[in-house]
Amino acid sequence: MPIFSFWNLDGIVYFFADLGFTIVGLFAFFHALAQRVDAYTAAERMTKPAWLGITGGGAAAMLLFAPGGFGSIFWLAGLVAVLVYMVDVRPKLIEVQRGPRW
Repeated sequence: MPIFSFWNLDGIVYFFADLGFTIVGLFAFFHALAQRVDAYTAAERMTKPAWLGITGGGAAAMLLFAPGGFGSIFWLAGLVAVLVYMVDVRPKLIEVQRGPRW
């Protein structure tokens, strides 16, 4: 049986999506861990322990479950939680800690 076949292309896509988004989830958790406590209140977002729980839970869900398989709804919920941190909270934390760009 060949290693690559168009019949298992969806499995290959799921594997790389799972791997990539799990790495993003772990990055989000460690980024949240490395930020100062007062930066979260200055950015008017939830507290640091709350975001550690959200990103940690999201990363754990992506580690434990796989997309397209049993528990894929938990994988998707973890992905959404991590992406909210990455696109909403992380830029605000960076802006608060660095100051305005102008």
